[in-house]
Amino acid sequence: MLQGKSILLIIGGGIAAYKCLDLIRRLRERGASVTPVLTRAGAEFVTPLSVSALCERKVFQDLFDLTDEAEMGHIQLSRSADLVLVAPATADLMAKMAQGLANDLASTLLLATDTPVMIAPAMNVRMWDHPATQRNLATLKADGVTVIGPNEGGMACGEFGAGRMAEPLEIVAAVDAQFADGPLKGKRILVTSGPTHEPIDPVRYIANRSSGAQGTGIAKALRDLGAEVVFVTGPASVPPPDGVQVIAVESAQQMHDAVMAALPVDAGVFAAAVADWRVKAQSSQKIKKTREGLPTLEFAENPDILATVSRLTKNRPPLVVGFAAETEDVVALATAKRGRKGCDWIVANDVSPATGIMGGSENAVTLITDDGAESWPRMGKDAVARQLADRIARALA
Repeated sequence: MLQGKSILLIIGGGIAAYKCLDLIRRLRERGASVTPVLTRAGAEFVTPLSVSALCERKVFQDLFDLTDEAEMGHIQLSRSADLVLVAPATADLMAKMAQGLANDLASTLLLATDTPVMIAPAMNVRMWDHPATQRNLATLKADGVTVIGPNEGGMACGEFGAGRMAEPLEIVAAVDAQFADGPLKGKRILVTSGPTHEPIDPVRYIANRSSGAQGTGIAKALRDLGAEVVFVTGPASVPPPDGVQVIAVESAQQMHDAVMAALPVDAGVFAAAVADWRVKAQSSQKIKKTREGLPTLEFAENPDILATVSRLTKNRPPLVVGFAAETEDVVALATAKRGRKGCDWIVANDVSPATGIMGGSENAVTLITDDGAESWPRMGKDAVARQLADRIARALA
């Protein structure tokens, strides 16, 4: 997919810059050429020599290098590639991009380019969560910039949370998808997946047996057809796919908030097994056994994500696909659910224990639309995903 493609790689200043050395190698072994631009801060973490050796090209650093301007001016450099990739994209670089600043080579190239731009953010979790960064992120997305990551985890500063740069292979998969020439190229699709965990106390929670396999398969299939996929996942046992924007959540409320923040999209596929209820008053301490008997748990209803999105008057996706996991009267109950929720399609399946579908590798579904109920044969979840993705592609054509 990357054979003959030209990548302009802008390396920002952050500890994650060291990953770019592996990223360069991965891109080149797939046939891409990489032209490196190293910011002044980036050069504090990786040397121009190491970057140049891996790219087998000159490293561009200075906006006012007259030799470079004579050989290849910054305007030409900004437009000579098939993709401009910023990794790591620091909070500073994102702010410059969002505000249209151009006070060094990297920011000038980003302002002057007419080439697609992809960023892999990396920064401290507090910086990532800051309202200013989130405003800048929303602006960049609205401008058509593709965002991969960041991931959640431990950081060099000792804190934990969202802000780790996506791994090189994740970025390569996203670059690969950028050049995919499938029927969903240019479409942005939201997929929810996995279970939600609703806390009872600090050590206990309410959950279900969803593995996240079906949602993950759908995200992969849509990605492979060229879509930009936003993947909102609960704590699933199946790892998320490469090449998609992963947003990890735990509770139904967190999933609701992540979904609303991801809009607008061209389609929403709501495959997550979202808990209907949560404990109304979560205990701040572990609930102990007492002589007074069993504790009483009072429940509250969780937000209905599918119904909320289906009923939006603004930013409603043109296609909303729900899932109905039933244990009896599958088609009748799913048809009623489609009418009740207001979604366009609903994918119904029988998850009674005898089927082995919940948490298993296969699925047998019925697609319910305005045209009626269409039952598909039992097959692997990836095969179900590909068939559903094909149907979505035809609907959005």
